[in-house]
Amino acid sequence: MDLQLLVGLGNPGPRYADTRHNVGFMVLERLARAGGASFRNQGRLHGLLAETGQGDRRLRLLMPQTFMNDSGRSIRAALDWFRLEPAQMLVLVDDMDLPLGRLRVRAAGGAGGHNGLRSTIAHLGSESFARLRIGIGAPGETPEERRARTVSHVLGKFSAADRPVLETVLEEVEAGIDLIRRVGLEKAANRLNSFRADPPPS
Repeated sequence: MDLQLLVGLGNPGPRYADTRHNVGFMVLERLARAGGASFRNQGRLHGLLAETGQGDRRLRLLMPQTFMNDSGRSIRAALDWFRLEPAQMLVLVDDMDLPLGRLRVRAAGGAGGHNGLRSTIAHLGSESFARLRIGIGAPGETPEERRARTVSHVLGKFSAADRPVLETVLEEVEAGIDLIRRVGLEKAANRLNSFRADPPPS
């Protein structure tokens, strides 16, 4: 995979920092720190952009500032500006259908109820782009509980008990992105999709 653009989905501003919905942002902030890069506001991209590496190791990190429901506008602008194809992009997104500590890589697929992915699909006119889903767990056992608590769950912060698991997950995602660049999405998926970080017993 000729990965050139890494997109983290989330909501802008301090109010939403460190919430479950912003786990994609957390990954990019971690990668930028590791690469000695800083994010700058790019109005034409409707987002914050940082770049790590040089030459064929360059990787652009995009955090849309459009709010989650309009993420696709920023992604479309970035692909057009850098003259990239969706096949050169990986989207990092939270997923309530996966427990915290699990990951799922897919080369394509639907929105799965996620508004950021729905917006991206709408703006690209295609479901054919890679995404790495990062489990944040569900807010209830039944569909009724989930519906009632979804907003407070995704816009809530990780608990102190969750933090060690989250740190392990972020480390794995960072390593997984490097693996995708070295061996391709399919081979990297074998490792990432079998990853499991279990929360401590309550």
